[in-house]
Amino acid sequence: MSNRFKPKFNIKKGDSVVIIAGDDKDPKKPRKVLEVFPDKSKVLVEGVNIVTKHTKPSAQNTKGGIVKIEAPVHISNVMLWDAKEGAGSKVKRTRENGKLIRVSKKSGEVIK
Repeated sequence: MSNRFKPKFNIKKGDSVVIIAGDDKDPKKPRKVLEVFPDKSKVLVEGVNIVTKHTKPSAQNTKGGIVKIEAPVHISNVMLWDAKEGAGSKVKRTRENGKLIRVSKKSGEVIK
């Protein structure tokens, strides 16, 4: 991805999202965003895309072995959760008093 323009996404850390594509697809179960990687267009979502990582023994981890961790998923596979509608919703940005706010397109609610 080019460094000239920084991508803008409507998903932030701490938001509730639903997975709309992939193995963990569940459009009715909201999950929490742990981290956003805008340069890679990926998000780390709680309990989604669990992968096994083989670790070598080290000073911190003397045992080593197999560890299950969450891997990032593409941002296009998640949708912001709209609590009022009880489903995923698209988001639009509007200016209010000079500040950008996110508004759900389904219910019209402001997303905190």
